[in-house]
Amino acid sequence: MVHDMLKVFLVEDEVVIRNGIKNNIPWEREGFIFAGEASDGELAYPLIMKEKPDILITDIKMPFMDGLELSRLVRKELPQIKILILSGYNEFDYAKSAIEIGVTQYLLKPISSAKLLEAVKEVGALIEKEREQDRVLEQYQREMAENLLLERQKLWNALIANELSTAELLESGRKLGMDFTAPVYQVLLFKLMPGDDSVGDPRALIAASERIVELSEGWEQVLTIDRSPEGWIFLIKGVTDEETQRRLAGCVSELKALAADYPELQYFGGVGPAAHRIGDIRGSYQEAGRAFAGRFFTEPNQVIRAEDVARLHQHGEGRIDLSSMRSHKAERERVDRFLKNGTLEEADNFLEEYFLDIGEQNFQSLLYRQYMVMDLYFSVIDFLEDLEIGAKSLPPGCRDVNETVAQSASLPEMKRLVGELFTEALKLRDNNSMKRYNAVIEEARTFIRENYQREDMSLNTVASQVNISPSYFSAIFSAQTGQTFVEYLTAVRLEKAKELLMCSNLRTAEIGYEVGYKDSHYFSYIFRKVVGCSPTEYKNRRTDAAKGSRFQA
Repeated sequence: MVHDMLKVFLVEDEVVIRNGIKNNIPWEREGFIFAGEASDGELAYPLIMKEKPDILITDIKMPFMDGLELSRLVRKELPQIKILILSGYNEFDYAKSAIEIGVTQYLLKPISSAKLLEAVKEVGALIEKEREQDRVLEQYQREMAENLLLERQKLWNALIANELSTAELLESGRKLGMDFTAPVYQVLLFKLMPGDDSVGDPRALIAASERIVELSEGWEQVLTIDRSPEGWIFLIKGVTDEETQRRLAGCVSELKALAADYPELQYFGGVGPAAHRIGDIRGSYQEAGRAFAGRFFTEPNQVIRAEDVARLHQHGEGRIDLSSMRSHKAERERVDRFLKNGTLEEADNFLEEYFLDIGEQNFQSLLYRQYMVMDLYFSVIDFLEDLEIGAKSLPPGCRDVNETVAQSASLPEMKRLVGELFTEALKLRDNNSMKRYNAVIEEARTFIRENYQREDMSLNTVASQVNISPSYFSAIFSAQTGQTFVEYLTAVRLEKAKELLMCSNLRTAEIGYEVGYKDSHYFSYIFRKVVGCSPTEYKNRRTDAAKGSRFQA
């Protein structure tokens, strides 16, 4: 791997020594750039800040600003810089101070050009080693981005379930790059959907979803949680309510503008009220969820608040109000749409809004309650039969319509029974969906096994192969296999690598290349992290086994 030449800066008040170091060492031939010089620390400091050298060579005793003071200042601004101190004073206090500052080497004068060059080359090798480690770590973090996505989802779920203390939440958030500290919070739920409620061509949805991810990365004070396939959670933060509202309005405006580029798609958003404590974020999320469930009761392509949903259900009180009730067909279509597209988490909100939309005064009639229970029951049965599941798959308590009707003696009891029915139906639907995805996951696994050696093999590559958005593919892949995509790909690659280590004469770097790791350092890093030893140590097992066989013979 070709690396950039390292830059060296020299600070020395004795001009003869400074010129000797500058002119007697063939810097470029040895792989370095002589980036500048100065006679004291005061003159050197601004030049160093401008050039940002990799290595600083400085005398310790100089007028105006000595080498130790300069080193302190430089290390504060450029913590990665390596410093070599030159000193004619062989005193422990100087060396002790140099160690405290973080000086890399402490060299005593007089020193020959050859010795200084040797020391500089040692430091250069140390820099390259550290940079290689940084490159490997960066690549590892990029590949583990999928795991980060899942961990962020888990942390949000823990927040909503009130499973963590504020201190635990803040600490866990810090590790995942989620800063929850703010005076004001507001939750926005947002989803893109095919315009005709059918799956259709997924490419527009995938492209738009990827653009939303890119867009949200540029938003300040907004935490994004991808909850594919149900869209996104945006936690907007601000110092004041007004600032948070302005930031929310800006986010909504940008999302609408993006959605306008995809006329074949629809969108919907739900906004929760402002929260002023971390513990109140849960309430904002719940209200945003209530607003978000309004997509089943109003037109698409809008972002609404919980109070907007309440205004959709304005009915008078008294006897059964037939004028407030939609047609039987319209109600059936609404229920069917929810059963197809709603989530288990949304069931309570949907039913609450459903009953409000019809008008709760209508349910004061026992006859009407019985009628509605039967109608909802048969809507669920028809839906399950369309999925080729059938009523027999429901739990015993939900199978008998007569028993359900008989138990609906009061409105709360009716709501409880219908809620259980919908919950069980959605569970069956989701289990059925996961089974249908078996073929997709197997296609993905086959593709990985046949193409694992490709350097460009990634979550996006495989998701594109099976025509699913990357985030949704990640979710169903981990749910189906118990492994994230990266964990599965790594396991496939390393199994092949172990086979080659034990059964071929290829060098370690060649084996890494064969299984998809073009960077030999990264291959060794991943191998040790997963297997517990280096590729070379693993390969030596073959030699040790052969020696053991000969010994036994």
